[in-house]
Amino acid sequence: MKTVEDMKAELKKELPRYYDKIKDFNELINAEAKIFAELDNLLDEIVDQLYIETATWGLARWEKIFGISTDLSKPIEQRRSVLKSKVRGAGVTTAALVKEVAESWYNGEIEVLEQPEKVGIKFNSNYGVPSNLVDVQKALREIIPAHLMIEYLFTYLLIKEIHAVKTLNEMGTLTLNKFAGGA
Repeated sequence: MKTVEDMKAELKKELPRYYDKIKDFNELINAEAKIFAELDNLLDEIVDQLYIETATWGLARWEKIFGISTDLSKPIEQRRSVLKSKVRGAGVTTAALVKEVAESWYNGEIEVLEQPEKVGIKFNSNYGVPSNLVDVQKALREIIPAHLMIEYLFTYLLIKEIHAVKTLNEMGTLTLNKFAGGA
């Protein structure tokens, strides 16, 4: 982000030094520097909207391009994930593509298990069901052929992983959603 002082310095370096002593000219430079700094920052902001990774208010335009309904209640990062999965999801569906799309939503490691009649999506990095599972499911349903069933497999804590391994205090910090059957 350019400041007015940065812009004044830029404008002054392009002109002969004797202008520095002219009061009217310095007032003109001050006025122009403010306008040029605002314009420069506005242009930077507009350029940011051209890229999914940096777009903010421009995400609505990207969503329109990809036929996604805009939901302003969702966090920006989640909306960006939807768009990135759409971009990645174009073309032939492979296990690598399914993995890439799923991981762009999950922010963790996914394992794709291919079988003749179905595709297994195993969430390996975190315990429990991802909070944005519905979005992951929608994105994968759009790229995985309709004749294939999709099976979602989640990782949970098991008794053998905590018995004689964790103290009662450590157990007290674990939330139920990390256990199978936990809400």
